[in-house]
Amino acid sequence: MPQTDAPCGPVVLDPAQRAFLLGLGPAEIDCAIAVMLKILDGKCKMPPAEARIMQAVYDIVRDRPARHLGPKAHRMIAIARSEGTTRFRAEVYEARVLAETCISRPVMKAFKRRLRRVGVLPEQAASGAGEAG
Repeated sequence: MPQTDAPCGPVVLDPAQRAFLLGLGPAEIDCAIAVMLKILDGKCKMPPAEARIMQAVYDIVRDRPARHLGPKAHRMIAIARSEGTTRFRAEVYEARVLAETCISRPVMKAFKRRLRRVGVLPEQAASGAGEAG
């Protein structure tokens, strides 16, 4: 699992995890973009540590080709991150909803399961609950 220096410190992914992420396909890049938009929108249900990991995942894969999402979503993410989501809440919301309509639930769940399987995200407790985020 990635290491974090402090509750709000940087996430450190090891070289094998980074290599894995750089090998993700376009549909999985769409998932990473959608999760980032969901984090910025404040609708992500992941624990804060996992949301920080997913922000690091996005930063690693944002230059990789996506299937449906791309420059427009990346611009919205960059603006929201640099200028704050409060000012752009409606735009972030619209971008997130659009992103979620492009990705089926099974694709998103498979993406998160794969991240857990390779140790990018921590394993979930066997509570029967679905994937957060």
